[in-house]
Amino acid sequence: MKKYKIAVLGPIPRDYIITHNNEVIQKYGCATHTAIAISNLLGNEGEIFPVTHIRKQDEAAIKELFAPYANIRTNFISSESDQGDVIQLRFLDQNKRLETQTAFMKPIMPEDVEHLLDCDVFVCVPVTDFEVPLETLIYIKKNSNASIVFDAHGPTTALTVHGERVTKFWVDRDLWLPYIDVLKMNLEEANCSWFQNEYTLEELKNNDEIDPSQLPLFASYCLKHGLKALYVTLDSRGVMVYTLVNGELQQELVPSVPVSHVVDTTGCGDSFAGGIAFGLLDDASDFIKAAQFGNAMGAQRTQGKTFEVFKSLAETRAILKQVYQEKFTS
Repeated sequence: MKKYKIAVLGPIPRDYIITHNNEVIQKYGCATHTAIAISNLLGNEGEIFPVTHIRKQDEAAIKELFAPYANIRTNFISSESDQGDVIQLRFLDQNKRLETQTAFMKPIMPEDVEHLLDCDVFVCVPVTDFEVPLETLIYIKKNSNASIVFDAHGPTTALTVHGERVTKFWVDRDLWLPYIDVLKMNLEEANCSWFQNEYTLEELKNNDEIDPSQLPLFASYCLKHGLKALYVTLDSRGVMVYTLVNGELQQELVPSVPVSHVVDTTGCGDSFAGGIAFGLLDDASDFIKAAQFGNAMGAQRTQGKTFEVFKSLAETRAILKQVYQEKFTS
């Protein structure tokens, strides 16, 4: 039986979090959510390779964090440059937050992934625009047959000299699209990726989420410029999945996996990306199934403060069967 290999590219920041319930949480985030979510689903059917740069002072704790997961390999986690992210997050509600970044990782370059080109999926979860450069995606695409899943949170986020994490337009978007197979984003990030020739100052002041009427136009544009699928998450409503079939735009809302109580939404997008990556392993074109797994892992992430929230493949399939019924295929 084939053993799968998945590479997870992104930072492992030391996160200081104040939740919308005024609870304080300190933990390592981002790529940890992605890798551990996949680990629980993959079991002994393959291996996960986090690829990142971290601070020397965090190395022991990060490797200890991954130690209970037998299928996660840590040999591509490097502290050689002694550079890693440190981020502070203050949630205003379940989804909106203020962010400050006080330390910055070394970017993940082609030489960091050159021994992983036989992976089945590369899932990239940058949180800031420098962490997974276009150069690295080009290298992977030209030298590997893997699917590339990419989170738009990175290229739509920049840092000020005061450490403030701010949204920005993804102005060079068209350079990236040919080297991404599956692109995921939320409504704010979609808005940062679909821009007019010119704005008025008033339009810029009120420019937060993409106009829903523009989503099909945006999706069609991206798909015709290289993507195989575009996922736009809609918070508690679920995710819109856009694909092209015989040149025609197909769009389907995949409803969310409901949860009764939200504890912490930090890492939901990273967990969603992990679910997508796992869902593409058996069939790289079954984007609806991948969205279902993404929704499941994102929902599980909200249920606690630790990584124990993630369930096994059997448990997750049971949830999906209940939520999606005849639409779910194992």
